[in-house]
Amino acid sequence: FPMAATDPQVLALAAQITESREQDIPLLLLKLKGILSSPSLGCEESNKIKQDMYDYGLTQYCLLVLKRDHSQLHGAWATAAQLAEILSHCCVGLEVKEDPEEFYKKFLPSAIDSLLVLGKRLQARFIRAIKDKEKQDFLHWFQIVTDAICWLFGGHIQLAACVLQNDRFLQLLITDDVETAIIMMSVLHNILRINSSVLLQVEEETRHSVLDELVYKLSSTTNPAVGSAATKLLLLVAKFCKQLVQLFTARYKGLKGLLSKQWTGKGFDREISQLLELLYLEQSSGKGEMQKQHQAACIIQAVWRGFQTRKRLKKLPQAVITLQRSFRAKREQELQHLTKQKEDEALKLQMQLQRQRAMRLFHERQLALLEVVHASQMNKYMQEMEEKSALTIQRFWRGYRARRIFHQQKQSLREYKAAIIIQRAACKFLEKRRRRRLLSPWKEPKGLTDEQRLALQQKVDDYIKLHPASQMSEERSKELHMQAQAKLAQFLLRSRLDQRAAQRREALLAQVNTDVELLMNAPGLAETTEKDLGAFMSRSIPVATKARQTHNIMLKYTRWPWWKKLGDEFMEDDVIPDDAINTELETLFIGGRK
Repeated sequence: FPMAATDPQVLALAAQITESREQDIPLLLLKLKGILSSPSLGCEESNKIKQDMYDYGLTQYCLLVLKRDHSQLHGAWATAAQLAEILSHCCVGLEVKEDPEEFYKKFLPSAIDSLLVLGKRLQARFIRAIKDKEKQDFLHWFQIVTDAICWLFGGHIQLAACVLQNDRFLQLLITDDVETAIIMMSVLHNILRINSSVLLQVEEETRHSVLDELVYKLSSTTNPAVGSAATKLLLLVAKFCKQLVQLFTARYKGLKGLLSKQWTGKGFDREISQLLELLYLEQSSGKGEMQKQHQAACIIQAVWRGFQTRKRLKKLPQAVITLQRSFRAKREQELQHLTKQKEDEALKLQMQLQRQRAMRLFHERQLALLEVVHASQMNKYMQEMEEKSALTIQRFWRGYRARRIFHQQKQSLREYKAAIIIQRAACKFLEKRRRRRLLSPWKEPKGLTDEQRLALQQKVDDYIKLHPASQMSEERSKELHMQAQAKLAQFLLRSRLDQRAAQRREALLAQVNTDVELLMNAPGLAETTEKDLGAFMSRSIPVATKARQTHNIMLKYTRWPWWKKLGDEFMEDDVIPDDAINTELETLFIGGRK
């Protein structure tokens, strides 16, 4: 608490609020009204009491109570309206010396916002009320709150712009209710009377919204009170803010006709005539200014057109040359297109004639064969033709399939080579990094201090005490030793057998690789000599017999007629049908054709 002399009533009330329950605080705060309205107080004493109230937090209590739900207070909206009046009176005339930024930049804007919120709620209750008594009460409380707002920004002029920029103020102003609309327009009148240039200090959007609402009230209602209040506000704006008169004439072009036709003879003709006079005066001065601007624009346009004409005349020969060049190029393209079109048509006609000629020759050949070939040889001839046709189709199909497989394998081979290159580079990088790590200088580990060594030894002793080792008998130890020796012997024997099997596999793999290399490097049948045959002759009689049988079967398969191979068009070239190789030996044989 402050050490200066404090008013005993404020001190007693602060102590009582501190010891009271939360729901009783609003009623106790109402006693501030009696303290402030005491007739024995002078101006200095009143300001001293307001300073004490702020120092003891009573003013802040009022603001906190106003931010709560007003329907939960004792006395509901009447208590809230009285607290709003008390808050405004406590703030006006108060000069805070300690931390003034907190009071002027945060506390006062928060108080304005709370009062506007309270006014918005009272306005909504007034509009929804049905009984006359309720409507009168809500209107009376709404009037008290708006008076408190006016009193507050009247004592602190900088709050006028804060009130005007608040969204809730615009919401309160935009209403179709006559009573509350007149009250809000009176609040706006007080704002303009206290700070005449406030509309120029706020944002353009806020300024336009306020003026739009005033003009809308003039155009949408026939109530003389609303029209008089709106007209007086517009006249006040036009007198105090000369810059906004031009906005009236430009933004609201039908305002003069609206005032002269709809509101003349309604009891406030003097204000209407003054406003119209200001508007007509601005319009006449605006016309003279517009005429000067029009003449200046005409001069600028004339100079610019002359410059553009002279510039075009200088570029005219080049433009003609460009136009001729583009015309000739376009005509050449059209001629080329017509020529190509005629060539395509001639080619199409020629292809059609060749196709017809080929069909005619084919039919003539068929008729000639019918005359030459004997009837008994016709089936044989047709069979030979079918075989030739089938061979041709098969040849084309196999060629297409081989080319497709080659392209697929080519892409796979390219990907395989790329993978090998990437793997080789990665392995080289990993090898270099591993060598670099191996060659890094050895660093001696940091030793333990005596304190760390003692602490570690203490942890080891504690662990040994908590987990003592189990005792084992000598017979049990010998039995475990014998079991370990037996398992070790089994492991060594198994590892020896596995090593022998691995050596045998490596030998067989080397033999298979040698045989495959011999087969891949073998010469063709036309180039084979007797020395080359010795490398492929097997000393095993069953193997030689099996090779001979397989060779004979392949020769028979190649000599089959075409009708026996009709089902084998889509088989690989190196695959032989199962019924062709009818053997009971389940052995692996590597064979093929050169």
